Amino acid sequence: MKKSVIKDIAKTVVFLVTAFFISVIFQDIFEIDEHVSTLFAFAIFLISLSTNGYIYGIVSAFIGTLAINYAFTFPYFAFNFTIPVNLISAIVMVTIALLTSALTTKIKRQEAIKAESERERMRANLLRAVSHDIRTPLTTIYGSAEALIENGKTLTEQQKSKMLEGIKEDAVWLVRMVENLLSVTKIDSGRVKIIKTPVVLDELIDAVLVKFKKRYPQQSAEILLPEEIVVIPADAILIEQVIINLLENAVMHAGDFTRLTLRVYVKDSTAYFEVEDDGCGIPSEKLLKLFDGYQGSESDDKADSKKKNAGIGLSVCASIIHAHGGEITAENTTNGAIFRFSLKIEENRDEQ
Repeated sequence: MKKSVIKDIAKTVVFLVTAFFISVIFQDIFEIDEHVSTLFAFAIFLISLSTNGYIYGIVSAFIGTLAINYAFTFPYFAFNFTIPVNLISAIVMVTIALLTSALTTKIKRQEAIKAESERERMRANLLRAVSHDIRTPLTTIYGSAEALIENGKTLTEQQKSKMLEGIKEDAVWLVRMVENLLSVTKIDSGRVKIIKTPVVLDELIDAVLVKFKKRYPQQSAEILLPEEIVVIPADAILIEQVIINLLENAVMHAGDFTRLTLRVYVKDSTAYFEVEDDGCGIPSEKLLKLFDGYQGSESDDKADSKKKNAGIGLSVCASIIHAHGGEITAENTTNGAIFRFSLKIEENRDEQ
């Protein structure tokens, strides 16, 4: 049996039992019979509002009718369906169940349509971002390969080496693009389940720096970490991908920056990761949709006149962090931009 069905049955039972006992209290202690039907009608309204479909509301309406007829209508503890008041109560409660269930179902359907529209919008953004991002590197690879084939004999070794290096760089970047695209689509579709294991912060950052230095050997970064040992329940590989994406984003899009900082600090059982640069900052019109997967055309991106667009990488970061139950934000500073994400840390870590 599905969890949702069990929850709906439990809600139905709880509301009906609560209405029954309150009615007993009203009848035995306060000697009030007039509001019993109202209590059950309210319970049926809540059941229809909080459960899925029509069946729970309708069934609870019939159960409520039987309970009122049997326990709260003279002759007590006997069924008598000839009393007009009971028939009217039954009709009213079934009507309430039908109307409320219909309204609730309509609202949930509209929410599902809205959610699907949002997913379609995200998929369209990803498609535009991919089309935008891969056009230039593919053109470069094709052009360089064609030049080597047709004019290889007339080119110097230095020219050939430069072309081959460009092909390699573009191919590596395209591989990263595909990896990011696969990650964000799998996570958003729910096919990837986040498996959290205790991750030591220092080891996580060391692994990130090794990979980052391999890709950008000339780029230095200032690292600021807590002095104490911090353990974070997370998928280490995915969090590495987030940090590397943010560092690469700064390298590719911050313009002429001189300082790149990776900072981690702990506050209120939460670890905050920050990647800050002193570059050109983020255009204000793009801040609100920075993690949507598409950031506009190359021509209007002052931080990047090259092929690389931030969209896919930042969309991956947002998907991974949200799947971990954290938050990710970006903002401009006085001298650049800062990206920040949060993760809950291990609650019962050993004190050193």
